[in-house]
Amino acid sequence: MTMAVRGLAAAMLAVAPLSAVHAQSPAEFYRGKSVELYIAYSAGGGYDLYARMVARHLGRHIPGNPQVVPKNMEGAGGLRLANWLYQAAPRDGTVLGATSRNIAFEPLIGNRAAQYDSRQFTWLGSANDEVSTCASWHTSGVATIKDALNTELVIGSSGTADDTYQYPRLINNTLGTRFKIVTGYEGGNAVTLAIERGEVQGDGSSRWSSWKVTRPDWVRDRKIVALVQVVLKKDAQLPDVALLTDHAQNDEQRQMFALVSAPNDLGQPFAAPPRLPADRLATYRRAFEAMARDPAFRAEAEAAKLELGHLAGEEAESLARLIVGTPAAIVRKVQAATAVKEQ
Repeated sequence: MTMAVRGLAAAMLAVAPLSAVHAQSPAEFYRGKSVELYIAYSAGGGYDLYARMVARHLGRHIPGNPQVVPKNMEGAGGLRLANWLYQAAPRDGTVLGATSRNIAFEPLIGNRAAQYDSRQFTWLGSANDEVSTCASWHTSGVATIKDALNTELVIGSSGTADDTYQYPRLINNTLGTRFKIVTGYEGGNAVTLAIERGEVQGDGSSRWSSWKVTRPDWVRDRKIVALVQVVLKKDAQLPDVALLTDHAQNDEQRQMFALVSAPNDLGQPFAAPPRLPADRLATYRRAFEAMARDPAFRAEAEAAKLELGHLAGEEAESLARLIVGTPAAIVRKVQAATAVKEQ
């Protein structure tokens, strides 16, 4: 055998294993494997509950039926996981992330801790869609945004970096409402207790589904009132409550309101690292859609009082691109309207 022939044979042998790997079907690739599903928040919270439920059901809908193993990687409001997915996680389909709905938003507003391009994530879908509302107590005298133009409403908030502060401040500075924001509460549960005690009269940002789970009597008896929906698509259960974008007085405000609303439509999204092989991306998107229709999955969600609202991977990708594509001038307007007022 000549040296040239030997060299060609060696090259073919070197390439053959790689070609065999790429020739694997999804079933062959996933059979006998585990898929690690990392969760951006600590155990016991809403993101964790949804993600662990997904982990129990998703593997049945993936060819080869891999075991999906949930793991928590909390930190920096979901940015620790987002950065790791983007920079260091394996890109072969064995790692997924249950990420924050705000990960597409954070780099846009100049958060230096967000070290990624959200357009490059492989968006797989969402198990639910979030309907975020500004809400008031029924005795406050404020039942609509129009009422809040003339009547002060005391809003509880966990801090200036939170939606519970930023939404009412944005509305104050654009529409002229009179929300008075009281910060310092430890979280949503603390604000709810403050409403019960009469310390505050409302919540600047809360999921309507959370009210239905944590205070079903408040919803049933109309003790809590949704003033506005901070999403792009109305909740069918709140047909008479306007979207924030409906209140826009001009096109600039409409773009500002759409920017802050869009992340909520992402719900609790699931993503894979960039450049996932195309066949595995298609496999995951089909699996998420099949899981969303699975009676066993839906029955567990109903028993746990977790609302479902499947968002396809293609839709999640489009929303992320919509957010990132917001003109810089609009982003600056939102930043200015939500900035903390110096004393």
